[in-house]
Amino acid sequence: MNWLLKKVEKKLNDLSIMRKLTLLYVLCVLVPLVLTDGVVLTIILQGERAEQKYEMENVASAVQSDLTYTFEEAAKMANSLYIDRSINEFLEKRYESGVDYFKASAGVMEKTFYEISSGTQNTNVIMYSDNETIVNGNHFHQISSVKEEEWYQTLQYSGGDILLIFYYIGEAAPTSTTPRKVSVIRKLDYYKDLPSEKLVKIDLDYGTIVRRLNDMKFNMPVYLCKGNQILFSNVGYSGNRTQFSYLPDKIKIDKKIYEREFNIYGSEMRILVMPPENTVFTRMEQYTPLILFLLSVNILLPLILARMINRSFTVRLFELGHAFEQIDAESIKEIEEIQGHDEISGLMRNYNRMVVRFRELIKTVYIDRLERQKIDMARQNAELLALHSQINPHFLFNVLESIRMHSVLKGEEETASMIERLAVLERQNVQWRSDYVTISEELQFIEAYLELQKYRFGNKLSYEIEVEKECERYVLPKLTLVTFVENACVHGAEKKAMSCWIYVRIYRKNDMLCIEVEDTGDGMEEDAVEAFLYKMRTCSIEELMGNKHVGMMNACLRLRMSTDERAEFELESEKGVGTYILIKVPLEVLKQE
Repeated sequence: MNWLLKKVEKKLNDLSIMRKLTLLYVLCVLVPLVLTDGVVLTIILQGERAEQKYEMENVASAVQSDLTYTFEEAAKMANSLYIDRSINEFLEKRYESGVDYFKASAGVMEKTFYEISSGTQNTNVIMYSDNETIVNGNHFHQISSVKEEEWYQTLQYSGGDILLIFYYIGEAAPTSTTPRKVSVIRKLDYYKDLPSEKLVKIDLDYGTIVRRLNDMKFNMPVYLCKGNQILFSNVGYSGNRTQFSYLPDKIKIDKKIYEREFNIYGSEMRILVMPPENTVFTRMEQYTPLILFLLSVNILLPLILARMINRSFTVRLFELGHAFEQIDAESIKEIEEIQGHDEISGLMRNYNRMVVRFRELIKTVYIDRLERQKIDMARQNAELLALHSQINPHFLFNVLESIRMHSVLKGEEETASMIERLAVLERQNVQWRSDYVTISEELQFIEAYLELQKYRFGNKLSYEIEVEKECERYVLPKLTLVTFVENACVHGAEKKAMSCWIYVRIYRKNDMLCIEVEDTGDGMEEDAVEAFLYKMRTCSIEELMGNKHVGMMNACLRLRMSTDERAEFELESEKGVGTYILIKVPLEVLKQE
């Protein structure tokens, strides 16, 4: 806990006073205000939604009950006809003439049909049979006259005995007063000894159902649908003369709609109830001016006060900061006018006392420190010159010996070429106007040196130099890389009877300049490798005096000094196999020409 408090305190110390006051205002005024109002509004909205959902459920239940009652009444009538044997026998019987049929139908209608339909209004009952002696008309028809009708094919396709169906006859019956049809259809196959195909269709009055739905006076839109097809609605989708409409896309994706599904006589029905338009949000709009006024009082006034307090702080702190900015190497000014008596004014007075004391100390402390810095710089330059003088030139003597032996043994006129390369080496070695050269210049020196060594070793020595183009302009201390190459040549190729390769690779990787010097020479023992690597990483000027491998140690020390001790060295070697040296230097400490 203390760790967290310290971390928060550290973050606050990095903020300006204006930001601190703003943070205080946000966390102590604005956030509590928003949270409090948000909780209150959430409670109101949740209550509103719960009440709204309950009301929508009641509406859906009322619609479902009313429609179910209507369809059940029609189904009861169909079931009465289904078990009425006299009706089934009438539809099954074959008649000699139309006169016989009409007499029989009159008796059936008088004795049975009107008893079944008594008390049922706004319905039309039609029975069908495949008996060809029945004359089409009134309440009885032959099935052959309706086999192409949509409702008949739907009944056959469903495979059920009773079906509730909604369909539109439209152009097929332009004289019909109600092109939209709602029918309960029942197969009359109760008596197995009467095998003819028979069925009854009870047409309900579509307009009556719509009026009953509107008479319920719901304060929210209601849709009775089959799939996405609107069958009944109280918002203008129930016109008798038009085809059934489909749900608009905005209603399909509205997540606030309450939906209830139920099945009645083979028809999957959906009741969709939309929330009312008069919600808590619409009521809040009436109080918009008052809400805006309260928000202004709660937000703007504290903000104005915070800015005034901030100005009281920042003006004087800016003056104090400006005074500190005027400090140079030998002068510092006091604050002339100090206003107020709070902590900031006390700090300004203490600043003036500090100025007086500072002036007394500046001559003795600051000037003496400059003198010490000059002495330190002179000492560092002397150390650098000492390092220059410590570079072991023995490889130049090896080169000269190679030229002499070559001339004696072969008598060839190649001395001029060798001397030209030697001149490159000598010029680089003796010109110390600057201790730094580009990698490109250092590689020219290395190549000249290796070419001269090939005169000495012949085909026994081969080399390969690979460098990324982007690396050539980086600057390194002079004669550092060639020292590693010279070590690989003399202590690698010279001590091995077989042929030897030397590889120099320079590239960039992970924001580091990587330099590889590898040879296939004689190599070193494991103990010697560890001791040599330790010296490369830790050697100093004092340790160079009189030690072996002074050239290598000198190069390592100069690389470390020129890179603020950030140069890294890796060494791998195996006796009889060769030696591998990797030097890594961060690109950020390197300069480019």
